[in-house]
Amino acid sequence: MHVELNKPVVEELHRAVSEPIFNPILKTFVGEGKLDYEVYVRTSELFSLQPATDELVSSDELMFQMVHQAQEVWLKLLAHEMTELVGDLDRDALWDASARLDRIARIVRCLRDELGVLETLTPDSYQTIRQHLGNGSGQESPGYNRLHVAAQYVSDALDRLTARREVSAADVYQARDARHSDLKRTFELLLDVDEAYQMWLVTHFMLVRRTIGISRSTAALDGVPTQVLTGRMTQPLFRRLWKVREEMTASWERGGGYVPGESRHAEKGS
Repeated sequence: MHVELNKPVVEELHRAVSEPIFNPILKTFVGEGKLDYEVYVRTSELFSLQPATDELVSSDELMFQMVHQAQEVWLKLLAHEMTELVGDLDRDALWDASARLDRIARIVRCLRDELGVLETLTPDSYQTIRQHLGNGSGQESPGYNRLHVAAQYVSDALDRLTARREVSAADVYQARDARHSDLKRTFELLLDVDEAYQMWLVTHFMLVRRTIGISRSTAALDGVPTQVLTGRMTQPLFRRLWKVREEMTASWERGGGYVPGESRHAEKGS
């Protein structure tokens, strides 16, 4: 059965949610920008950053713009936390660094999860929105560029830390005792961050694939073929921590283990 859209009701609701609302517990209107919460969070300014409902080129445009705005805010926080992390590493405060790295990893996962909201955008709807984006691309994102600068500073701080300890990444992983356990934990937390970052890029790759496609002949708004995303999403932030795995595998020797199925009570080599 076909149901007609009740436009007067929809329009009434649009108005209702865009105007101050009376809160019966507070016994005052919320949404005028005068209450402490609104002043601190700056909700009036925040909500003024999106087009009015009657200005949207598509009903999906509000979602599209707000997700990107939220990404920029998270990326700003990410750059801040990574800057503080440099200070933690330079002070040898690895306990503080571990707590901060846990937070940073969660922030990056928020970035990835938010892109799932954008995946609800169908290609036909995006093609309409796309007409109003100029030549904009992710490479123009201030947050994305800040992230890479901050990550390089973190990498340099890690180099200074291992130089003070007079160890290499291989030394840390190959130690047979707990001498470098705090460093190893720091390395693994950095890998958590880097893996989450790469998964964010993979999710973005899939988003692009769903909306405009991936090929050499399919260009983003900046003119760059979307196929370049295939390589970009595998480029880590902390290359040395990934490289040590390759080096350890290259120097690995097959001998010395148990033969599958043999008794492990037997003496090796007998």
